[in-house]
Amino acid sequence: MARMILNIGCALVLLGTIAFTQQTPDPATGMTTAAIKFLDTLSDEQERAARFPFDGEDRFDWHFIPRERKGVPLKTMTATQRSAALDLLRTALSEDGFTKAESIRQLEQILFELEGRDIRDPDLYFFMVFGEPTTGGTWGWRYEGHHLSHNWTIVNGSAVAASPQFFGTNPAEVRDGPKKGQRVLGSEEDQARALLASLNMTQKASAMLSEEAPRDVLTSNEREVAMLDDLGVSHADMDASQRGVLWSIIEEYAMAQPAAVAEQRLAEVRTAGLDNIKFGWMGGAARGEPHYYRIQGPTFLIEYDNTQGQANHVHSVWRDFEGDFGRDLLAAHYEQYPHGPVNADD
Repeated sequence: MARMILNIGCALVLLGTIAFTQQTPDPATGMTTAAIKFLDTLSDEQERAARFPFDGEDRFDWHFIPRERKGVPLKTMTATQRSAALDLLRTALSEDGFTKAESIRQLEQILFELEGRDIRDPDLYFFMVFGEPTTGGTWGWRYEGHHLSHNWTIVNGSAVAASPQFFGTNPAEVRDGPKKGQRVLGSEEDQARALLASLNMTQKASAMLSEEAPRDVLTSNEREVAMLDDLGVSHADMDASQRGVLWSIIEEYAMAQPAAVAEQRLAEVRTAGLDNIKFGWMGGAARGEPHYYRIQGPTFLIEYDNTQGQANHVHSVWRDFEGDFGRDLLAAHYEQYPHGPVNADD
């Protein structure tokens, strides 16, 4: 009963956040302003838990499994602090991305009801701030818990990197209860399945990488990733309709971010060349069978896996080969400011 009352309270806070928070057209400025406001609401003890050096190892220590985490969790926050934390999150995701993230967080309540384990808790989602959020500064932050890991790096107060970007769902499809039929990441599956079904025999021969799907996304929580085997059916070998579906899937992942960040991400994909983007599938083609797909271009990788829990447990991720954790932006920054480490005054 206590958990139920707590979740009702969380929902009321969320509704208030949705009603009154506006997405800024400048995500870097919006995140900086919201992060400062959020930190100002914290007690000294909470602020010590939330803050980390920008150039420390913690910034790269991300994961999407249930585990002990650093940072300050929603669980320890007052209503005012929680509202400020969710306001910060809304500056960093699109409306659709924020809705997905909150829906995934609430799935933990379903897992708690099924398993009774305290680790299944919608309030065990943590905020970490790396460096000092200041206008014109370079800093970063993470929002993370089971099946969510989102990492943002702001460079020179304007450029934003937003990967690794991880969404997962368990259950992928809610089978019972008031949320029966909910599929938070349903579009990611349905569009890819439609693309697979549209392929002719020659295309499908290229696209089918294995009859057996891997148990998880191949890149796991690696801190830095390189291109996987260059296999699959290419954009160049698709017809116009298939290319449209492929692009729509890429957009689905990219547009979890605010419009300005998503548009920059998609522009980089186009600049690197569409024809070399490849779509590959592993596992069964029928709904309910374990399956995996990836979309890989010269600069990015999307992985989607649904094999665990009798193929009702999704992991999905967007990785940038050069841009994860803002590595490419920071390299440009170091060229401009070669003397000394990155700090908020650069």
